[in-house]
Amino acid sequence: MKEQALLWFAFALVGSVTGQISYTIAEEMQRGSLVGKIAQDLGLETKRFISGKARIYTRDSGEFIELNRERGVLLVRERIDREALCKQTMPCALHFQIILENPMEFYTVTVQITDINDNAPTFERERIEFKISESAVIGAKFVLERAVDLDVGTNDLQRYELKPTDNFALKVHSNTGGNKNVEMVLQKPLDREKQDQISLVLTAVDGGEPQMTGTMLIAITVLDANDNAPVFTQQTYKATVIENSSKGTVVATVTASDADQGSYGKITYSITNTLDDVRKVFEINKETGEVTLIGNVDFEESRDFQINLRAIDDGGLTDSCKLVVDVQDVNDNMPEINIMSKSNIISEDANLNTVVTMINVEDKDTGSNGKLQCFLDETIPFTLKPSTSSFYSLVTDSYLDREKSFEYNITVTCADEGVPSLSSSVTLTLQISDVNDNAPVFERSSYEAYIVENNTPGLSIFTVKATDADWNQNSRVSYILEDSSVNGVPVSSYVSVSVDSGVIHAVRSFDYEQIKDFQFRVKAQDGGSPPLSSNVTVKILIQDQNDNPPQVLYPVQTGGSVVAEMVPRSADVGYLVTKVVAVDVDSGQNAWLSYKLQKSTDRALFEVGLQNGEIRTIRQVTDKDAVKQRLTVIVEDNGQPSRSATVIVNVAVADSFPEVLSEFTDFTHDKEYNDNLTFYLVLALAVVSFLFITCLVVIISVKIYRWRQSRILYHSNLPVIPYYPPRYSDTMGTGTLPHVYNYEVCRTTDSRKSDCKFGRAGSQNVLIMDHSSTGTMQRIQSEKSILDEPDSPLEVSITFLSLFWSISKNVILTCSDFSD
Repeated sequence: MKEQALLWFAFALVGSVTGQISYTIAEEMQRGSLVGKIAQDLGLETKRFISGKARIYTRDSGEFIELNRERGVLLVRERIDREALCKQTMPCALHFQIILENPMEFYTVTVQITDINDNAPTFERERIEFKISESAVIGAKFVLERAVDLDVGTNDLQRYELKPTDNFALKVHSNTGGNKNVEMVLQKPLDREKQDQISLVLTAVDGGEPQMTGTMLIAITVLDANDNAPVFTQQTYKATVIENSSKGTVVATVTASDADQGSYGKITYSITNTLDDVRKVFEINKETGEVTLIGNVDFEESRDFQINLRAIDDGGLTDSCKLVVDVQDVNDNMPEINIMSKSNIISEDANLNTVVTMINVEDKDTGSNGKLQCFLDETIPFTLKPSTSSFYSLVTDSYLDREKSFEYNITVTCADEGVPSLSSSVTLTLQISDVNDNAPVFERSSYEAYIVENNTPGLSIFTVKATDADWNQNSRVSYILEDSSVNGVPVSSYVSVSVDSGVIHAVRSFDYEQIKDFQFRVKAQDGGSPPLSSNVTVKILIQDQNDNPPQVLYPVQTGGSVVAEMVPRSADVGYLVTKVVAVDVDSGQNAWLSYKLQKSTDRALFEVGLQNGEIRTIRQVTDKDAVKQRLTVIVEDNGQPSRSATVIVNVAVADSFPEVLSEFTDFTHDKEYNDNLTFYLVLALAVVSFLFITCLVVIISVKIYRWRQSRILYHSNLPVIPYYPPRYSDTMGTGTLPHVYNYEVCRTTDSRKSDCKFGRAGSQNVLIMDHSSTGTMQRIQSEKSILDEPDSPLEVSITFLSLFWSISKNVILTCSDFSD
């Protein structure tokens, strides 16, 4: 291949002829190989070369090319190694002149040397070692050394291969200098117990024909528990060094951090450049990361350096970054800044454009190197205004706020217009004096505090805290309890507030069952003139103690009658007999109830649900089972210490009422008496009437009293809920009860702390037997369940009296039936 271009110039004064011609040859050609037919290409005859004593004139390339005058050709004088001649420079060419005499002529010849793939990629080391913790995270990077291929173009290094790839993958990316950084990326977690040594082969492949490769062995030792790799604070650092700087100059300091501790957190820094002379010019302190100058820096030779750095901890984890060092030309006089006058303190209410400091700047250089521009290094409420070319005034640029910044370190920097520019700076400290322009601010918009009931008067409940952004006396905060009332009672009879500390004390002992919460306002006032203040709402929540035992609502325990639940002898396992219903006026876990069977006529026949109080059969009822069954159930709350209540449940095991009637009639006659039933009927009627009137008066009086107290002390209702005996259904489908079983939720005034479930079903058979009578059994049906306390004492009284009258009526009718 040959590219030829010929230019002829005639010089009338000297009579010489010039021209230019170019040839292209491959490197490594044998000695004597033809470069080009120079005589023919120049349009000259061979005898002109002989008569003109043609020769080659060159300062540095004549040893590679020779001229054969007789043939008029250029030949290869000795082997040409492009890599030794030009290194990485492209294109690579030899330049020389052909000179002829009589008449004088000369011609410029350029011989371009093309590359052949005669160099395989090589690594600086044949083997490298890594110590990698088994806890290294997926995606952890390990910087590998790059291979060097002296060839260029397509013959240069093209790609890398890593084998095997069980745990690691290869990542190659180009940097701004055209080089390729090679990293090994962890793709699969390491397990030292399975494999503590891993050998990988990194292969560098060029693009020549045929391809040439170079390999490097990577030996990996898997260590325990180094799960954090070093991380540089920046991926690219920039620094500047002035040419002719002395050796030992600190160029920059790079910093990497490792979250591990001990040896795994110890970081070692190193330079990984291999293709250039960076390691001959710079070195890095392995422990501090300081990059210092160890060679000469010449701006004309190299205007910048790209230093590839690696941080590795003792566990073998690495990170890499790049330090770009720009070389600046000499501008050896720095600007001088002189403070003419300054103020150290300025009020925060100072007007705009208030002069703070006068500055004079000078530079001994001349021309552009002596022209100065001054500026502030950061965004602050000040600005520089030039008075003349060398005088500046530092003035306020916006309104000041001492609470945002009570002091400013103002750095004024002046730079010349030289290339590179030199600058100097001075820092001024300016304090901002305070004015009372901020009211106290509470830490929260509102507060909630908790106190356990039955507390000791004077107990510290809570502390409110307000801060004032002002300073000194303007920020001194006092706390005042604002006048208010809680249900008509002054709040000062409940709590007090310490003026200096903001500590809230209880003035009285609280009862959760009477008052659950109340709120008041606290004012915070500063000591400024005039004073500023703000207030906040504090809500006190009374916490419950386990000071109330459970209350059994059903079955109702009566002293003069026997209440029995009927179970047919055909009842299967799991038959629902009845349900014990109890409530606890406490809240939270103090109201969580559990039910246990304490005594039973036949423990093998019945069981009680721990959470729901349901009494069910645990085996098939047989004819051998006694008709009369007596169960004692204990109800316990979850408080500390626990409180409990007991209830007796009578169960009749029979298929018909007569059978039950005979048993309970005998029991009644044997236990008490068998006198004239008519006498007891009249007596029962009189007692019921008396009790009815008495209960009416007592209930109305008590409920009116409680209603008035609740309106005075607090607005919330008591958690005790009037309750009728529930009706149950057999959910197992055994027996005659309808398959309906509903639950309704009843909550106290604080539903977060207490909630209880009451059951309500379609119907239930309940036997009520008077001890002195015989007859049929009546069914008591309750058509509604009370979930909340009535709104007024009258409604409560009517509800209780209706229940009481219903029970009394049934007792009277039952006694009448028995007498008949």
